[in-house]
Amino acid sequence: MEIDKLVHQPTRLQLFAYLYANGETTFSDLADALELTEGNLASHIGRMEDEDCVAVEKTFVDRKPRTTYELTDRGERLFEDHVATLEALIDDFDAASDA
Repeated sequence: MEIDKLVHQPTRLQLFAYLYANGETTFSDLADALELTEGNLASHIGRMEDEDCVAVEKTFVDRKPRTTYELTDRGERLFEDHVATLEALIDDFDAASDA
């Protein structure tokens, strides 16, 4: 049982969880919801994009740029695997404390 450091990093874990629960989300909505600076958000999203965990779409709405993010299938799988790993750790702790 190994924890994936890409997903486990606290800010990225919040990003994975938010995108998993909410689907496609704009940059500004992510920054606001998670109270992240633009630079911090861009850095973590970039790392997730490099690892093929998030899809980025850039469009124009009323002549203004709009960037949205959505977890890829790989990103969803990594997040689900991470949650399963954490649940297994909790189960192991519970079993050890019951013994």
